[in-house]
Amino acid sequence: MTEVPMCIASVCELSPDEERILIRDIALTAQANSKEGDTFFLITQRWWQHWIEYVNQEQTNTSYDASSLSEHCDLANSSVLKRPAGIDNSDLIDDAVSEDTGMGIEIHDTLLEGRDYVLLPQEVWNQLFRWYGGGPTLARKVISSGLSQTELAVEVYPLRLQLLMLPKNDRFPIRISKKETIGQLHRKACEIFDLQPDQVCIWDYYARRKHALMNDMDKTLDDANLQMDQDILVEVINNTNNTSFAQENGSAQREMNSALVEPSKSSLSIAGGLSASRGASRGHNMDLSSSQNLNSPVRDVENPYGTSGVTTRGSFGGLTGLLNLGNTCYMNSAIQCLVHTPEFARYFREDYHREINWQNPLGMVGELALAFGELLRKLWAPGRTPIAPRPFKAKLVRFAPQFSGHNQHDSQELLAFLLDGLHEDLNRVKHKPYIKSRDADGRPDEEVADEYWANHIARNDSIIVDVCQGQYKSTLVCPVCNKVSVTFDPFMYLSLPLQPTTNRTMTVTVFACDGAALPSACTVTVPKQGRCRDLIQALSNACSLKHNERLVLVEIRNHLIHRYFEDPLQLLSNIKDDDRLSAYKVPKIDKNTKYLQLIHRRREQSSDSHIISGWKPYGTPIVSLISCDDTVTRGDIQVIVNRMLSPLLRKVNKDTTNSKAPPVPLPTLPLLLVDDNNACIDLSMGEEKVVKLSPLSPKILVYIDWSQKLLEKYDTHPLETLPEVLKYGPVTKKARTEPLSLYTCLEAFLREEPLVPEDMWYCPKCKERRQASKKLDLWRLPEVLVIHLKRFSYSRSMKHKLETFVNFPIHDFDLTNYIANKNNTRRQLYELYALTNHYGSMGSGHYTAHIKLLDENRWYNFDDSHISLISEDEVNTAAAYVLFYRRVKNDDAAVSNGA
Repeated sequence: MTEVPMCIASVCELSPDEERILIRDIALTAQANSKEGDTFFLITQRWWQHWIEYVNQEQTNTSYDASSLSEHCDLANSSVLKRPAGIDNSDLIDDAVSEDTGMGIEIHDTLLEGRDYVLLPQEVWNQLFRWYGGGPTLARKVISSGLSQTELAVEVYPLRLQLLMLPKNDRFPIRISKKETIGQLHRKACEIFDLQPDQVCIWDYYARRKHALMNDMDKTLDDANLQMDQDILVEVINNTNNTSFAQENGSAQREMNSALVEPSKSSLSIAGGLSASRGASRGHNMDLSSSQNLNSPVRDVENPYGTSGVTTRGSFGGLTGLLNLGNTCYMNSAIQCLVHTPEFARYFREDYHREINWQNPLGMVGELALAFGELLRKLWAPGRTPIAPRPFKAKLVRFAPQFSGHNQHDSQELLAFLLDGLHEDLNRVKHKPYIKSRDADGRPDEEVADEYWANHIARNDSIIVDVCQGQYKSTLVCPVCNKVSVTFDPFMYLSLPLQPTTNRTMTVTVFACDGAALPSACTVTVPKQGRCRDLIQALSNACSLKHNERLVLVEIRNHLIHRYFEDPLQLLSNIKDDDRLSAYKVPKIDKNTKYLQLIHRRREQSSDSHIISGWKPYGTPIVSLISCDDTVTRGDIQVIVNRMLSPLLRKVNKDTTNSKAPPVPLPTLPLLLVDDNNACIDLSMGEEKVVKLSPLSPKILVYIDWSQKLLEKYDTHPLETLPEVLKYGPVTKKARTEPLSLYTCLEAFLREEPLVPEDMWYCPKCKERRQASKKLDLWRLPEVLVIHLKRFSYSRSMKHKLETFVNFPIHDFDLTNYIANKNNTRRQLYELYALTNHYGSMGSGHYTAHIKLLDENRWYNFDDSHISLISEDEVNTAAAYVLFYRRVKNDDAAVSNGA
């Protein structure tokens, strides 16, 4: 990198203080006029810090208060600081990526504002560049973000997309703003691959699957929900029978919000400021923090960007940030919520050491409690310099190695571990008595609940129990003998589902085994807590099943049949969204039958053309019935398989078969029958030979080996694509903004439902494990109620995040009517005081916390080391993840007689 010397005589004559004042005035003017489309510039934190110290040295040497004396005495007594050399942003540049991709200058993916770089308005950058020169120049645009699209953000990491052109299979990486339109992306693709617009259509090709044709040219890439580093399929189309791609689709002009928020009320934030794969990180407000003072000694900072940002220095407690140690935002957000829980803040700032349980085998020998207490005291201590929580992280990973390294983790999982670990470290019970719980056996609920709670407290008594633990009433009913079991169990938090709907959409591919039609995918709606009979009935209606036919439902894995769903009472909850199902139309017959299971195989492609690979399963198996009462020959199986495959015959072969010429004998197919000894019997010869069917197996396994010659007669493409039960497509804007009441989520959580098979209950009356129905009720509520919104769902092959907007109350969260304890005489009112947020996708998103300082009655956004003031209207977003409520202590909260 070549530095550009820009210092001229008049500029060099400016004193450090004159430089500081000039930059401050420019920054204030720029902030007052900031708007969408403005340009900001990244500058390395290292150079910026040097310049800040340089321009503040005169004031530091002449004026500082007592608090800053000890902190800056070395600076004050040192020799005059030298003027910084040229701007050097080289430490921000990822040279390897820049050279490999050809996309120009690429910055590192893991940069953090305030730690690695500072964002400067264009006017500030221009002035510094005139004085100091250097570079390279790293310009970024201001965009609108947030649900209302009125929040301004600096897009530090524009979308990085991989353009994949078919049929040539060419790849080209690009950077493009998420506020650009599909039309602009389409034009860019045409320019890169030198194509005409009417030759090209582009697809959302996330995870190498065609999710959606991107033909709404006015839609932004943000609204199209494109993800960082995903593929975009550029498909060259035949123009002979196609109209222009651009003319083919009319699109409505997006409604633009031209009114910008007043500068004093808006905040500039970095979209994706934590890593290149992350979504918009709300709350990276553009203020100059403690190291970025332009108006006063380093200790007393004035924010040159207006009053919206909160610096990390001041006189009030509780506004100290936590440095990000590398993907530790999940930990920082959870810690800040616990630290700002008033009961914990008081407890750990007093002498809690006497309550540490040094001998508890379930605890961490007091080390977790000590580390947390020390960190809490630092966060509430005077001064606002951000703290690096390295000692706490070291203790954490010692006892919970799953949180080691620099991977992103779930803040709720960390929170659960912390609460449980702190409880065990601070458990006042030094020797836990053994207590055997008794079933209710018809006793009054109040008596049983108090007994269970007393037993719990006899073994578990800590500040965590005092503050955070409540009690469920759990009712289990045996589906066979109707035995009712009632227990009262403690809970630390409520995990509420975000899908309270009672129905579920499922896609199944239906095959007609008589050769009547090609396979087709049927999508049906069934009860979420329904059974296999409900799915089969819905499919029967959807595929117009005849009265003399029935459906055989199976799950396919790795091109083989994994299981048959033969029990009509089997719960649909056992079928996951990423499972792949097939249903086969077979005749209803009274004869003794077996399933004929046809497995397709083809030669595996080898990179070395001289090596002949073996036959491997592919495609979707086909199932038919074969009678066991009649003699079955090899020729009979050939006839059955020919009939099953007849819809796949290519047109030329169908025309020959259907012509008036003498009938063509059916082709002999390369079929192999697997016998009881797993030996393969060739069915392509000796068609009169009788096949011995095993009396032990309910199915007959037959392979068909698809040679290249055979594929010239049959088109097997319909067998090669089997959709998932539910494919998660891009989240639409409507889905993001559709509100869901927190009360509705709670009602879904408390709704009666059957246990999953892995958690079956042992019925004491039947003496067997039963799939009982379970009903939860709230019985006793804690002082602090923690609510986890279950945004993340996990299945065998993927993870998914729900972007559902949950409308949760900030004030007057009333749970009175949800308490099953009828002796309750007070209203159960709660008020929100903290929550964690998760932005972006799973594994690569970013966590922040919104916290209300109760003494100030003001809300703040805690984004790692950066803290900013926010309004109460900004608290509730679609990113809300874990909510913290405090009980309202009000003498007037008694339940009225009419309530």
